[in-house]
Amino acid sequence: MISASGVNQTITTIFIIVGFETIRNMEIFLFSLFLSMYLLTLAAHFLIMTLVLLDGHLHKPMYLLLANFSLVEVLYTTVTVPKILDVLLTRNKEISSSTCLVQFYFFFAFGAAENCFLVVMGYDRYVAICRPLYYTTLMTRRLTTGLACGPWVVGFITAACPALWISTLTFCFPNYIDHFFCDYSPLLKLSCEDTSRGEFTFSVISWSLTLGCFFLILISYAFIISSVLKIPSAEGQNKAFNTCASHLTVVLIFNGTIIFMYIRPNSHVRFTLDKVVSIFYCVVTPVMNPMIYCLRNKEVKEAVKKALRRLVIT
Repeated sequence: MISASGVNQTITTIFIIVGFETIRNMEIFLFSLFLSMYLLTLAAHFLIMTLVLLDGHLHKPMYLLLANFSLVEVLYTTVTVPKILDVLLTRNKEISSSTCLVQFYFFFAFGAAENCFLVVMGYDRYVAICRPLYYTTLMTRRLTTGLACGPWVVGFITAACPALWISTLTFCFPNYIDHFFCDYSPLLKLSCEDTSRGEFTFSVISWSLTLGCFFLILISYAFIISSVLKIPSAEGQNKAFNTCASHLTVVLIFNGTIIFMYIRPNSHVRFTLDKVVSIFYCVVTPVMNPMIYCLRNKEVKEAVKKALRRLVIT
């Protein structure tokens, strides 16, 4: 194929994931570390989903949204981590272009859904603190179901546009993906074609979704802080802030890394730094989130204790 620059290039349908070439002698250590964190992530999130499903005291909008958030985090990490582990253990770095595209689509879809879940969880906290007397009236089963389904729909639809566009591209040698999974920028580096229009479209989508969600969360917390400051007692203020602290912590960690990765000029940014940040939100953050939510939540801790007592009795 003749590229846009007039150079004859060979088309490829197989990619090589570079991964962590600079620290090859640490592959077994990294495999053990990432596997441990992945298994802990699965165990923690499945525990949350099981508790919400079986414990009647957790059949509330807040925990139903949390269970959905846990499910999307499980899927989000499962899209990338198993291939990372395969690369580290077996050094099987080949991946077909179709598999790579599927990985990119679901990674983007679940990431977008996770961002949207943070928005609806923020809205739930707003209603609970700013409109407590109307909470049960406003957060009906129908609305909760809509809030739980909405992020999934938004995620799958949002990811479709860039994924469909990438599927129309042709890719040339050298076929090395300088990353440990099929992300947007590394894929575009392999294209034989001019990708400037697609990059602009992706930037618009990324900016709109990420900053839009972050802005909505900020609005919720502006109302929450305003309401909390009107509470006369310091004890009441602390209790109200504690109900939001875990959610706000997750929001800041997740959005901080996402904004760095996708809402910044990336033409001259080294992929080595991208890999470090990506590891943080693909592996580290998902294992931290259940701890952040559960350690600060009395109802979840009580549900865990109750489940443990049942196990001991049986």
